[in-house]
Amino acid sequence: MATKADLAEFLANLYRVLLLTKENKRRKSMGDPVKIAQRMPYVLEMEPGKYYWCRCGRSKTQPFCDGSHTGTEHSPVEVELTEKKRVAWCGCKHTKKQPFCDGTHSDLEK
Repeated sequence: MATKADLAEFLANLYRVLLLTKENKRRKSMGDPVKIAQRMPYVLEMEPGKYYWCRCGRSKTQPFCDGSHTGTEHSPVEVELTEKKRVAWCGCKHTKKQPFCDGTHSDLEK
């Protein structure tokens, strides 16, 4: 059976692990920043097929990936469209509905 000292040591170690986890998440969130490509969606008529939406904002072929994320923690989002349709691709890269625009660009600081 564990003693009070054992329990205290266990809780202290658990607390340290939780603090380290929180710090690692904070550092990761501060990693390679996402570049705002534009503050409005890219509204395009799309044919059926696979597309790779640029998540990092660095691509020269917005809103699609050109590999500019290489060396960062970012990777493109694969999207498969099964029919021809008009798509509002996120341009600010901060949408909660990747890769589609959800209006977040309206709330970003200038």
